[in-house]
Amino acid sequence: MKRPWWQLAVGWIGLLLHLGTLVFYAASGLVAPGWAVVLLLVVWAVLLGVAIWLLRTRPLWTPVVPIAAWVIWWSSLSAGEAWLNWTA
Repeated sequence: MKRPWWQLAVGWIGLLLHLGTLVFYAASGLVAPGWAVVLLLVVWAVLLGVAIWLLRTRPLWTPVVPIAAWVIWWSSLSAGEAWLNWTA
């Protein structure tokens, strides 16, 4: 089934927004220890796979991925700061 162009455009925008979250994940090393940064980057890569899958199957859901990525990143660093004494 061929999708309308605007659905694919929404999907590609969601994928590009997810690629933009990589900056936050990579800069986490300023606050988090190395093991946590590696774990966060693995989570980001898994979310990239989900975004690509959604782009191919349900492109209108792709913009949810960068929102989830940002929430995971923010909550992980906040939890690390509160419970594990991560500081800049």
